[in-house]
Amino acid sequence: MATTPPAPRTRPNPAQWVWYAFGGKLPDRCAEWVLHDVTCRTWVLRHIARALTQLAPFCAVLMLVPGPLSIRLSSLTLGVLVGLFYSLCYMGETGEHRAIKHGFPPGVARDTRAMRRDLDRANKHGVGYRPWWE
Repeated sequence: MATTPPAPRTRPNPAQWVWYAFGGKLPDRCAEWVLHDVTCRTWVLRHIARALTQLAPFCAVLMLVPGPLSIRLSSLTLGVLVGLFYSLCYMGETGEHRAIKHGFPPGVARDTRAMRRDLDRANKHGVGYRPWWE
């Protein structure tokens, strides 16, 4: 039985990545990369990088506002913390939306993360292991 090899993951260029970080759709050839981006082991760190990219223009504008540096820095810090808080609260939904936008059915990102977590857990502790808190 012949199987076709999986399509190679095409990474977006830096300009496309910034567009993607702000919520834009990448070309269809990058769809597998998007699924990887929202389901890989480091997907939380990738989400934080996208959130900080979205907050960067506001931080730059805030630093240009006249006033004492201490007030500008404290405003910047609190703004970034609030922005990251809301971004992290909706991290799963945002990843799911990105996957759906790139042609994957609803639930694929969540299910892929769960499957990867279960495989990692089985490799580490053996098949059938469940922590007491689940």
